[in-house]
Amino acid sequence: MPGGASGRLRIDPFLTYMKSLSPMRCQLGEGPLWDADRRTLFWTDIPGGELHAWHQATGEIRRVYRGEPVGGFTLEADGALALFRVSDIARLDPEDGRLQTRPFSDSGMARFNDVTADVRGRVFAGTIGRDDQSGGLFRFDPDGSDRLLFRGTGCSNGMGFSPDGRRMYWTCSTTRKIFHFDYAADTGELTHRRVFHACHPDEGIPDGLCVDREGFVWSARWTGSCIVRQSPADGAIVQTIPVPAELVTSCCFGGEARSTLFITTARQADKPDESGAGGVYAIETEAEGIPGHRSRLFCS
Repeated sequence: MPGGASGRLRIDPFLTYMKSLSPMRCQLGEGPLWDADRRTLFWTDIPGGELHAWHQATGEIRRVYRGEPVGGFTLEADGALALFRVSDIARLDPEDGRLQTRPFSDSGMARFNDVTADVRGRVFAGTIGRDDQSGGLFRFDPDGSDRLLFRGTGCSNGMGFSPDGRRMYWTCSTTRKIFHFDYAADTGELTHRRVFHACHPDEGIPDGLCVDREGFVWSARWTGSCIVRQSPADGAIVQTIPVPAELVTSCCFGGEARSTLFITTARQADKPDESGAGGVYAIETEAEGIPGHRSRLFCS
């Protein structure tokens, strides 16, 4: 369903022009991340304990990691990947597979989930809780320190920053709400938490998200079979993009002009005939993404 002229997709119906990047189907594809230097899209298959890379110029897909499940990851300033796993954070060189680990434990978490880096190289990292209240959000700073910002969720999910860097979005899948905070880049502080959008049950569950250059929020909808584009003014849905899978997990912008929307999905064990489930997809848009920030947890 097209929205207004600004940021409208060029084509309709959407599914006709949505490209599958690979015949491979993830069990739980997540965390798409575009590396402009390598012209490569990375994503994780969480329960499979794998990280994959798709190279735009050649279309080649390769597995760059296999090991402990990776809930979320960031691109480091030196080109490495910082993997947020079950009980540690690991630096991965995606070219040779070398790992450097930093232990981390929290009694309330089962594992890390979505993460995002800020302009100063900090990382905000959410967790999957052992119950509906024990998950939360942590901040990891380049000086090696970490801080619990809050608990109160079973599933901390997608995050992103507004184009001016003054607002941060955070998703609580447990309550089906997307929140926003005032954000101070100098200190990394989040203040004045309020609801950006409360999802109606018919919308599905909000999962991963990204933000475009105009400030619109693109939110993946678990059980919703879609990505929605939401107004930064009031959270209203202005556009819905159908996806050929019920469990849509996350999205990011990338490609040469940052106008390609990459989408990850998951499979359901009780729906083996859902042929598009678990796929990774790409569709061209008239929106433009914001270049992502790089973390500085393992490099100065």
